[in-house]
Amino acid sequence: MDKTPEFDFGTAIQYMKQGRKVKRKGWNGKNQHIELATAISYKNAAGETVNAEHDAIGNQAVAFVGTSGVQLGWLASQADMLADDWVLAN
Repeated sequence: MDKTPEFDFGTAIQYMKQGRKVKRKGWNGKNQHIELATAISYKNAAGETVNAEHDAIGNQAVAFVGTSGVQLGWLASQADMLADDWVLAN
């Protein structure tokens, strides 16, 4: 029987803020997880690098790391937010 400690989404967010990776226990993709990305920047149409800054969240976003690569600005579903099966990822 798997004894991995499970927790809610609020706790998952706190772990991400501490630099940890988290995932839903039911996610079955190899190495799928979410983590907090910082120092976010992008190149605009003029080729200039813009450091993304936001008054409320600064320069960070939740990144989903999956089998196809990284998705910045991942949004949690209702099921994700209400689930109690979040675990630490390796």
